[in-house]
Amino acid sequence: MLNVIKSKGVVMTVTKVLALICVLFLAGCASYTTPGGTVQLSQLSDVNINELMLIKPAASFPANISVARIQAPGYQSCKVDSFGSGRYSVVTTREIESEQDFERLSKLPQVAGIAPLNRILLPTNLESIKALREASARLKADILLIYTFDTSFHAGEQKFAPLNVISLGFLKNKEVTVTTTVSAGFFDVRTEYLFGLSEATAKESKNASVWSNSDTVDDLRVLTEKAAFQKLLPEIEKTWNGIVFQYAGKSI
Repeated sequence: MLNVIKSKGVVMTVTKVLALICVLFLAGCASYTTPGGTVQLSQLSDVNINELMLIKPAASFPANISVARIQAPGYQSCKVDSFGSGRYSVVTTREIESEQDFERLSKLPQVAGIAPLNRILLPTNLESIKALREASARLKADILLIYTFDTSFHAGEQKFAPLNVISLGFLKNKEVTVTTTVSAGFFDVRTEYLFGLSEATAKESKNASVWSNSDTVDDLRVLTEKAAFQKLLPEIEKTWNGIVFQYAGKSI
């Protein structure tokens, strides 16, 4: 039979006391919530396979390019959140990218200009690429560049899914690895024709003993995602050069 603690008319079992102690212990432990997930570009088309096979490019060159970072619905990290609901969301805060990165892309051959999409142009309901194409059309863009980050966390053999809560105290003496793959695609604004894809991956590791708080963990995530994006830029350049060579009739 469980012992019973009586105080001021309140009866509390030992089991409840232990449960309360556990709650207080966990509340005192530092924790980190992994960021939201990625989104598969192939799942965002609003046309069937037969229609996709009939789509032709209609973009003119030099081309104006609109840019959007998309993530899973309800995406958020420690520092940013996303906009829109539906099958995906858009991250309009530049947490990973820099002005220099976009300036680099703006200097590519046959690029007339680059304009990131912002919340003013976007509808709140995001179900397909068409929503981004319509926003791009308002900017008079010819081609839409979409990219998305897929970041995973591993502690030893354990993998943490998006939006998992990691109690940092339980990771003592384990090496934690953050891996990011960033994927990008060029779409024709007028027809949704897919010109080409690019992808890059980066990985960073640290011993969990240095993770004193959630900011430290998130710094490693940001470092990894920035490294992946920097690796993506030359891949985007290669893809774009191929697009220009094939569709603009220009040698690089």
